Amino acid sequence: MHLPRAVTTALRLRGIDVLTAQEDASDTLDDALLLLRATFLGRVLVSQDDDLLREGHRMQREGLEFAGIIYAHQLIVSVGQLIEDLSLIGLVTMAKEWTSRVEHLPLR
Repeated sequence: MHLPRAVTTALRLRGIDVLTAQEDASDTLDDALLLLRATFLGRVLVSQDDDLLREGHRMQREGLEFAGIIYAHQLIVSVGQLIEDLSLIGLVTMAKEWTSRVEHLPLR
């Protein structure tokens, strides 16, 4: 959610399974419902949206299970770094490992 199209394209070219909120027709959902939708689909949400980050932290505080969030601040993580980090994550982890986690990029 809220990522440059170049990121989606590059990840797919690297063999990473990606589904955008726009493709899923869930891009108009509020953050809580979007996170529930991702959880239902078993997909980790990747976003640069501060509001979604706050929603993830709220769910953690309340002990609610969700699919997980990978957050990349727009001014800190370049598109190239975002692609590299997400490629690595996509290749070496499984969605269930991200349950109820909120992680920030860059990895290094």
